[in-house]
Amino acid sequence: MNHENPNKFLRYEAFLGVYELKLSIESLAKIIDYAILSPDATIDKIKRACRESIKYKFKCLCVNPTYVSLISKILKKTEVSVCSVINFPFGASLTEVKIFEAEKVINLGAEEIDMVMNLGAFKSKNYDLVREEIKSVVELAHENNVVVKIIIETCYLSEEEKKVASKLVLNAGADFIKTSTGFGSSGAKVEDVKLIRSIVGNRIGIKAAGGIRTFKDALSMIEVGANKIGTSSAVKIVNEFTSFLEHQSL
Repeated sequence: MNHENPNKFLRYEAFLGVYELKLSIESLAKIIDYAILSPDATIDKIKRACRESIKYKFKCLCVNPTYVSLISKILKKTEVSVCSVINFPFGASLTEVKIFEAEKVINLGAEEIDMVMNLGAFKSKNYDLVREEIKSVVELAHENNVVVKIIIETCYLSEEEKKVASKLVLNAGADFIKTSTGFGSSGAKVEDVKLIRSIVGNRIGIKAAGGIRTFKDALSMIEVGANKIGTSSAVKIVNEFTSFLEHQSL
């Protein structure tokens, strides 16, 4: 990957045409959360992902809790943040369990956490439980300067439920709404990112995740308001963008 030419960028209209964004290789990498969350991920795969994250300067590397201690040591004193998922992928554990897990990974070095919303409670309209659960984890995280992203798993929600979930996460104080775990019936969709952004404005970040495997996929999410891209195809996406820039006429 060539980082030597800072003048290479892609100019396009982003966030519903509100502003013009110059997307460079470096700025793209800085909004990518490289995710290695498969249940069969080995230590060797995690270590390779650490090396790739450092090389490409991704915003963070997101792993299951069991690997937080390992990547914290490897990524120490680098520009790559340590991210862990909480109660992944179902979000159906007790609130106390989620708080305990969040506390443990923070103590192990997590700088960002992605927690799955209690989908069953939400669809049962037990909004108070869902809101208080998120608030409890957010308060713990923010006391430790840790970023919180709440996964609402859009594939299981109606349009109206997506609106309600977006407002709930916003009001609970989280830093980002994340579309998907990547383990549901489908992942991020452009129309969902666009809908969420129309509800929350600029008051909260949006992380599009699940099924984002190409640069075209990533760009389509950024264009409608995603601030972060969660993907296991991070290296492929950046390499595709690099190749695109090398062949386009600037």
